[in-house]
Amino acid sequence: MIKCISHKKVYLSEGIAEDALIEAQTRFDYAPHGGPIAVYRCEDCGYFHLTSKGTMNQKLSEYIKGGKLNRQKEADRWENKLKRK
Repeated sequence: MIKCISHKKVYLSEGIAEDALIEAQTRFDYAPHGGPIAVYRCEDCGYFHLTSKGTMNQKLSEYIKGGKLNRQKEADRWENKLKRK
């Protein structure tokens, strides 16, 4: 397992980090303007991390604008409800 001195979770590629960013936004109920919004390449380890600072990731922005993020959140809620039965 690759580790970073920042102790942040390491993603091997920008695409994997973007997928994790979108998954985090759908899975967790962050406060408005909270939670991770972008990915960046770490100067220490050379891999990618999530961040709540800076400009919103384009892929995440498109998911929000297109309503895809809210649809995924709703699908996840229903999936969790059905698992509990």
